[in-house]
Amino acid sequence: MIRPGLRDRLRDNRELLVFAALTLAGLWLSLRGGWFFALVGAAVTLVCASLTLGAMRRSPFRRQIGAPGMVEIVEGAIRYYGATRPGGEIPLRDLVEIRLLRLDGRAHWRLRSQTGEALLVPADAAGAAALADAFTALPGLDMGAVSAALAGVAHQRDAIRTVWRRPV
Repeated sequence: MIRPGLRDRLRDNRELLVFAALTLAGLWLSLRGGWFFALVGAAVTLVCASLTLGAMRRSPFRRQIGAPGMVEIVEGAIRYYGATRPGGEIPLRDLVEIRLLRLDGRAHWRLRSQTGEALLVPADAAGAAALADAFTALPGLDMGAVSAALAGVAHQRDAIRTVWRRPV
């Protein structure tokens, strides 16, 4: 009954749509009259608006799986199991730099540790959307800038962009 293209877009943005609807429901509740409904509705609106903002910032991380390999976040470590290229693991506490690269027409995360080891993770590998939640634990990271860089990397040719460095 729903066209496949529209169904896919709705499924991909379901988190954002649910939080936006809850934000509107909170706003509607706050306008029902009385101070009690105004306070409850304002609280619901504020909480859901912040969740909507988080969902908007995570949306560029959700991509069609197009690269071989799999990403996992386990016990504070980013693990990439490469199918055609080497994988590896870097604990979040050892991470000192995140770069976004465009190589061979694909976006890749280049994660560098304190010891100088680097891990190259395709942005469209299975499980790569979990990197959004892992990156939020890093000190001084601007998630909006990271999301904007990831959304804009599709329009660039081969490019390198540093999106985060550990504060000294």
